[in-house]
Amino acid sequence: MLQLDNQACFPLYALSREIINHYRPLLDELDLTYPQYLVMMVLWESQPQTVNQLGERLLLDSGTLTPLLKRLEQKGLISRNRRSSDERVVEISLTIDGVDLKSSATDIPGKVMQSMNVTLEELTELRNVARKLLAKTNRGCTSAGKTE
Repeated sequence: MLQLDNQACFPLYALSREIINHYRPLLDELDLTYPQYLVMMVLWESQPQTVNQLGERLLLDSGTLTPLLKRLEQKGLISRNRRSSDERVVEISLTIDGVDLKSSATDIPGKVMQSMNVTLEELTELRNVARKLLAKTNRGCTSAGKTE
């Protein structure tokens, strides 16, 4: 059992790193890291989002998410505001620059798919299997049942 070739987690780990490496040059052009890109994608879908909502959607704790949000705020892409009805709740919204950045990011998924030399069907199958397995873990996945 304790052989690398017998481990399910290793090829997933290696593939995850490989996929992110394909994103890196495209995201460098936008001055975003991959985790920052994920935050922006969630906000491009719907805003404002609370820090807790972002954390649930991205499966990140606030200790990981807060520094990401601070950097995005320093870049002028988001604003963080305490909710007036409950100051413990921080809402995240896109700035005009954050909204505008979406148009520069729209072709990234296609470019990544092309650079990886994979088909949409292959990526869809991989995503569906990953979501199914993730949903079975203790953390679950809020978007496990969604299709794109």
